[in-house]
Parts: sequence; structure tokens; C-alpha cells
Amino acid sequence: MSFLTRLEITSVRNIEEIKLDLNSRLNIIYGINGSGKTSILEAAHLLAVGRSFRTAKTSTLISEAKTGLTVFAETSHQSRIGLTKTNREKHKLKLDSELQGNWDSVARKLPVQVLDSKSFLLLEGGPKARRMFLDWGVFHVKHSFLRDWRSTKKCVANRNILLKGSQLDVSQLEVWEAELCSSAAKVHAARQEYFQKFEPVFRRVYTSLVDDTVDPIFLEYWRGWPEGESLSALLSAERERDRRYGATQNGPHRADILVKAGDRNAIDVLSRGQQKVLVCALKIAQGILHETVVDDKCIYLVDDLPSELDLKNRASILEVMYKLRCQLLVTCVDLSSIQNCLNHAAEKRTFHVERGTITP
Repeated sequence: MSFLTRLEITSVRNIEEIKLDLNSRLNIIYGINGSGKTSILEAAHLLAVGRSFRTAKTSTLISEAKTGLTVFAETSHQSRIGLTKTNREKHKLKLDSELQGNWDSVARKLPVQVLDSKSFLLLEGGPKARRMFLDWGVFHVKHSFLRDWRSTKKCVANRNILLKGSQLDVSQLEVWEAELCSSAAKVHAARQEYFQKFEPVFRRVYTSLVDDTVDPIFLEYWRGWPEGESLSALLSAERERDRRYGATQNGPHRADILVKAGDRNAIDVLSRGQQKVLVCALKIAQGILHETVVDDKCIYLVDDLPSELDLKNRASILEVMYKLRCQLLVTCVDLSSIQNCLNHAAEKRTFHVERGTITP
């Protein structure tokens, strides 16, 4: 089981320096808005995957008047992971004292899932958010997927460059299209295999969280080009249209998960509260499948759940997540808003954050 035993954060937003000895199950981090509680989750996410879940610019995480940030963690597997980032230099990531060129190994050691207000873009947003959700799962269960996905993106980027040229170089286009089709087949196969395992797990979790009056939800995987059609033939036939758009319109970079309530899109049928429960079910199901396939548990970073869900749904979701026996880092303003949702015997540790420091 993966979990953080210790987390040390220096110069992240309004956090000057804090050290947390974490519980393997539930950690409740509470304090008023702006106290720094979400910054703790950001730091953990930054260490695990190389970016914040709130902003794409890592440099903005560095505390004002400071030149750099540091995040360090110890894990249940006795791994030591450290990250430093300065305003002037590229990040330095170390795993057990060895410098890492990328986040691949660290991300697999720290499989983090985030549940915050932006998570609900899984329904509200475009296909990119759902592709990223799907690919998180595939990345962790099939190690060759990342290589194939990077190859796909490279092929699409080079094909798009050629499409935008004043003269269409057909011979070069054919080279990139052939390589794209080869990589696309592998990406699609990996996604499809994962989705076929994921969908029944999601259905079971979602059914447990809603009552019988809610419309059943169906998930469909869309590979990014029409079923029954050859991607190679489509790319060749659609070159002129793609030139007009300046981008490749078919391929795995257009994949999506369609979320349906009957024949309609779920977002057009479900209430706001029901949509949030659905997204929570997606995240929980992914954690369950991760443990089943990889034999390891996710670490859930849950930011301000009380502001997103009513008491009944909050209690149901926290109970299900706690029963997963994974590590939870949960933030809230009012400690009782989380404690009242759980059995008093729940194994937990609480941290009160005030002005970027942990107070008794």
C-alpha cells in the first residue's frame, strides 16, 4: 500500500515551513479560507506528478519574496522523494537520492487522485479532461502506454505543421500518417482494455451512492474516429478538410468518454448535486480498479468537500472512500463538517492550519 508517512513543505504559497507526520488512513486539514490548507494538497500533488492541480505555472507556487520551493516526502515503502524548484532554474527531482529526468517513476510510486471543484469539469468540460482521466488509469496499468501516447502526439504535431504549409508535402505527410496509425492502434487498444474493466466498477460504485429514482448512467468510450472506418483511409481522405482547420480531426487525440443518462448527455439531465456525486463515483471507481490491477492503493487529495456536497452525499462518499482503506488528505473550514460524517472510531489525524503554519 502506498501512502505518505511524512511531508515537509518549504516556501509554497503562504507556507514558510511545515512538517506533517501523516496517518495512513484519514488526515483532516482544516482552517479558514486562505490559511494554507489547500497549499498542502498542492505541494503533495506537485511532488507526485510535477504540477499543481490549481495552476499550470509552477513558479507561481513559490512564496512571495522567496527564490525557490522545496517539497520532501517519505513513503510507506521507505522511499524518499524530494523536489526543489527555483525561479531561475529547472526543477530537481530525486527519488532515493537519484536525480530523475521525468516524473514517470515517482508518479507510479505516488498514485494521487484529486477531488476538488475543478474535478467536476469531467462532465462540464470538453473531451480533454475525460481523456486525461482515462489516461491516468491506463498509464498506471500499462507501462508502454506513455511511450505510445507520446509518439501519437508527436505524429499529430508534425502532421499539423505539414498541413499548415504553403505547399503540401504528400510524401512527408504519408510518413507521419503511417507512424500515427501504428501508435494510434496501440493507444486505442490500451484505452479500450482499461475502459472495459473500468465501466462495471464505476456502475457498481455509482449505484451504491444514489437511490433508485436517479436515472441510470451509461459510459461509452469513443476512440477518436468512427467505428468501422480505417484511420489511415480517413487521414488520407480528410487532408483538405484538415488543412482548412489547420489540425488533424481524427485520431486518439480526439478520444472521449461519453457520459449518458438514457439517450441524453448526463449533464443535461442530472442536477448539480447529482453531477457531483457522479464525478465522485468516477474517481472512487478508478481507485478501486487501480488497486485491483496494480495491487496498490491511491492517495486521495480531497479539497473542501463540504462546499461541494450536502451532508447526506458528503457522508456517503466519505464512508465509501474511508472503506477503501487508502490514504485520504481532506481539507475543510469546519472540522466538524468532516468528523460528523464518519464513525468516531475512524482512524485519523487532524491538522489545524493558520497563516501557513500548523497550530495545536
